[in-house]
Amino acid sequence: MRLGLSVLLLSLTRSCWCVPQQQTCHPGDEFLGRCSNSVAGDKPTCTELNLGYCNDMEYSSTIFPNILGHQSRLDAESGAEYLLLSVIHGLLNGECSPEIRLLGCSVLASPCKDGKMIKPCRSTCDALRKDCAHAFESIDMAWPYFLDCDRFFASDQEGCVDPLAGLKARQELEMSSHSHDEPSTIIQFIYTSNTQMYSLLKRTAAKCSQISHVYSIGRSTEGRDLLVIEFSKNPGQHELLEPEIKLVANMHGNEVLGRQLLVYMAQYLCSEYLLGNQRIQTIINTTRIHILASMNPDGYELAASEVEDNNDPELSNLEGHLLNGWTNGRTNAQNLDLNRNFPDLTSVFYRNRRSRHYRIDHIPIPDAYWFGKVAPETYAVMKWIRSLPFVQSASLHGGDMVISYPFDFSRHPQEERMFSPTPDEQVLKQLARTYADAHETMSNNDTERCGANFYRTRGIINGALWYSFAGGMSDFNYLHTNCLEITVELGCDKFPSEAELYPEWKRNKEALLSFMESVHRGIKGVVTDLDGNRIKGATISVRGIKKDVTTAEDGDYWRLLNPGTHILTATAKGYSRVSKRVYLPHNLNKAGRVDFLLEKVPIEPDIDDHLFPTVDTWERFDPYNQFEHFGEPDAREGGIERQEKPWWWNYFSQSGISPPNWLLRSV
Repeated sequence: MRLGLSVLLLSLTRSCWCVPQQQTCHPGDEFLGRCSNSVAGDKPTCTELNLGYCNDMEYSSTIFPNILGHQSRLDAESGAEYLLLSVIHGLLNGECSPEIRLLGCSVLASPCKDGKMIKPCRSTCDALRKDCAHAFESIDMAWPYFLDCDRFFASDQEGCVDPLAGLKARQELEMSSHSHDEPSTIIQFIYTSNTQMYSLLKRTAAKCSQISHVYSIGRSTEGRDLLVIEFSKNPGQHELLEPEIKLVANMHGNEVLGRQLLVYMAQYLCSEYLLGNQRIQTIINTTRIHILASMNPDGYELAASEVEDNNDPELSNLEGHLLNGWTNGRTNAQNLDLNRNFPDLTSVFYRNRRSRHYRIDHIPIPDAYWFGKVAPETYAVMKWIRSLPFVQSASLHGGDMVISYPFDFSRHPQEERMFSPTPDEQVLKQLARTYADAHETMSNNDTERCGANFYRTRGIINGALWYSFAGGMSDFNYLHTNCLEITVELGCDKFPSEAELYPEWKRNKEALLSFMESVHRGIKGVVTDLDGNRIKGATISVRGIKKDVTTAEDGDYWRLLNPGTHILTATAKGYSRVSKRVYLPHNLNKAGRVDFLLEKVPIEPDIDDHLFPTVDTWERFDPYNQFEHFGEPDAREGGIERQEKPWWWNYFSQSGISPPNWLLRSV
């Protein structure tokens, strides 16, 4: 990446960043009136703004020569400055966009009024340069010379235009419409016990039964339900091309803020939908949302029991983490850390990543994993993840304030902190950026706050660069399914006082909603054959990203991608291969639709088939039925019922023989 960037910048410098030879007066000096390159008799006049990357400016007329000395629109479009504006979004991985482009356009095509140029404001340039310094530092790139704040910009006293004024106004209007303080939805910001949480989620689902229902994905070690509440326009079923997301909290029982935020979010989504909140209605009508507020209810029970003795006045003002320690309740009832209990597929990836044909998507679970300790909570979540076509996910934790993203396990086992990117580094980074930037304080430059260690990266970090560990849920999501998951560390206090719950809700509400909305980007589509039959399990690959996604049961797929040009290829076993070039503009606010039509072809045996993961091996889950006793709960009307299969069930179901009546009566 950096080599390519250096070559690009070097070529730009050599080719066209020099002042044209025929000019004897520098453009900056010419603008100040010290000298002139103009031909005698030429008089600059206002002209229509018609510069491709700058046509969304807040004004419609500009003037040439411009500040940089370009004599015409064609000169400006052929200059290195304009070329840099066209690639700056990709170079900075989407950061400081579109602000940098708008600032550059205000220099290349400054507004014109009454035949005079109006320079952009120096204060705007200074502020943006400060805010974006980290982005340029991360790619070892200097601030562009043509955005020299002292040279090409004017002070407020001289008269100037703020090129970001329109963008700021739109953002403020949007935020004011989303985060009003009107008491339309009433939420009681208190902690809830497991029993209270179950009751509250069931009542919420009943209140909004047309868009919500609850279901259990399994039970904890001590038999508590792992209860999920779903929101969708058709709850309980997958809709074609509707993306599915999940929000998971309380994986560590003593990290409780995320648990409460998700309980509040469930109430908020239900109430605001009924009240006619257009934004919430759009989210629910276009997205299937699954919320697992507590993955570790047993750990929470322990952590909560040790928090505060209301009868002890000496403890009444202390915060949770001072009372329950740092680790009490972190693990499940088996003393297993659930975020170290998933299959270590990252090591499998590292061992095979240099193999040209090795597929890193849908890596199967090694059989050896099932001979270790597998927590019932882990088992239930794995089955859940495998059963639904999740597109993206967030796991809410506590202990710091930062967003981390895969890989969480270092590419060098001996390195505790090593940058270890996935093939989807840029997409995951943007996903993390979405939450951090929408959070009230996570991405600011305050060096005294919680999470200040990450202020240089504005509140996000690659997981393994922070600290490395194997067996994490985010890495498992990425390597075993199509789902991209980030880890949200909500704050330094794992069990904050009840008085902090409402302020934390205000800090995180917009971030959670923005995260849900962000699933509608990239591309989506359906893969069918010539007869119109939808193809399950077809692979969609993107050139340059060595990680494919596969189509769901109905032949639909979703691929999160950043703006730009991408070459997609769809194929399936026994079908032809079809490629398409797709351009995703920066201002696209929904996923682009790209369908594929595949033709059946004869299947040719591949000598390497046995060497690489296939659907058949991916389907192997709990192959020895060691964990069948965890049960498979079903959601039924009126409550949650569980039905556990007896030991002989698999024998008869696999052999095709009907069990005798006396055995059936014993169930």
